[in-house]
Amino acid sequence: MARTDLRKFYEEHYEAHGVSAQGVAWESAHTQRRRFAVIASFLGDLTGRSLVDAGCGFGDFYLYLRERGNLPASYVGLDLCPSMVNEARKRTGCRIERRDILRQRLPEADWYVASGSMNLLTRTETGIFIRRCFEKSARGFVFNLLEGPQREGELGYWRAHEILRLCRPLSSKIEIKEGYLEGDMTILLGA
Repeated sequence: MARTDLRKFYEEHYEAHGVSAQGVAWESAHTQRRRFAVIASFLGDLTGRSLVDAGCGFGDFYLYLRERGNLPASYVGLDLCPSMVNEARKRTGCRIERRDILRQRLPEADWYVASGSMNLLTRTETGIFIRRCFEKSARGFVFNLLEGPQREGELGYWRAHEILRLCRPLSSKIEIKEGYLEGDMTILLGA
């Protein structure tokens, strides 16, 4: 069981802040876009590639890629919250599905990405989320996590050595980027 009710948490943020970075529980649009830039740096040119955005929120990562002229041939967004699925469909015009990443069938793609999607999960759930997304990706899975010592509260924090230990059984190609925002890290788990 998640440390918090994910759907309720995000629905409350959406109701309080609307379609915004704060509506998906980020501090600001600036920090959200900084995280997107780091994820995109791992992906490279997406021409001819397929991408699944696991926990797509309002489809902001797709819109970020479109602004940069680096759209994949196929984009699928997955999210647990009905209101976010509806907003993402309207904003992107893409295939957006309501899906529980931990429990439901996932589509295959060249790349999987997740930005903030695991911040409310337990350590066990985070491991399951990573494994399931990685197994459905032909090229790899790029995701970010909050970096730091684990503390009390709703959010989950990780240290780089903990992620390495968690991901090594899945792949020998692991890259971690830190230092772009305080308390954040992005991980490439390559196929």
